[in-house]
Amino acid sequence: MSERKPIESWLTDMDGVLIHEGVPIPGADAFIKKLRESGKPFLVLTNNSIYTARDLHARLQRMGLDVPVENIWTSALATAKFLEDQRPGGTAYVIGEAGLTTALHDIGYVLTDHDPDYVVLGETRTYSFEAMTKAVRLIKGGARFIATNPDETGPSTEGPLPATGAVAALITKATGKQPYFAGKPNPLMMRTGLNAIGAHSETSAMIGDRMDTDVLAGLEAGMTTYLVLTGLTTPAEIEQYPYRPSKIVDSIADLVERI
Repeated sequence: MSERKPIESWLTDMDGVLIHEGVPIPGADAFIKKLRESGKPFLVLTNNSIYTARDLHARLQRMGLDVPVENIWTSALATAKFLEDQRPGGTAYVIGEAGLTTALHDIGYVLTDHDPDYVVLGETRTYSFEAMTKAVRLIKGGARFIATNPDETGPSTEGPLPATGAVAALITKATGKQPYFAGKPNPLMMRTGLNAIGAHSETSAMIGDRMDTDVLAGLEAGMTTYLVLTGLTTPAEIEQYPYRPSKIVDSIADLVERI
């Protein structure tokens, strides 16, 4: 087996890798600082489409993690990039928050509930029966169905919440139409992210805490993959998957010296 080229750029998931329930994971600040000092291209990724990159920059900064806006890549941005490539200047009916609506506005999309090209489903804490009913009727009327990510649940201090994947399943059941998911584990999110920073998969690494999204997306995009054990995946669960990360480490702190 040929040896991989040295890593020149880094992609890392946010929740479970850099932060956990609003608190930085030990070593995250040193990792980001080292990355910025190295000058190597990097991105912090999240499947959460609620927040804009500017919002996330401010939230991370309050936690002591200084990540520039241009180094943040969300499933909303990946979705917008996909739609811009597929159908420039299109129209969409959107269920989601500012992270998604802003990304679509920025590519020149018109948001409408009148005969849209697409129904775009993202993350929101206020999924309404009225909005889901409208989405079902528009999709049955011919609108194409796009979703930002397939995550079925999201975290909260009270416990798991229904997320985009769960709501997408409801709409699929009502319409018979499967959505196209733009976020992880779709390698599209990784490739568009790599393109955004001028990086190449063969010299890039993906760090994540989930086998089914982070590691799978990095693997399918042709990247070196690191799994950290500070998030959702336990060592025992790794063996349940038919694929493995390139390397398993305890936390992001173990990767500081690899930059």
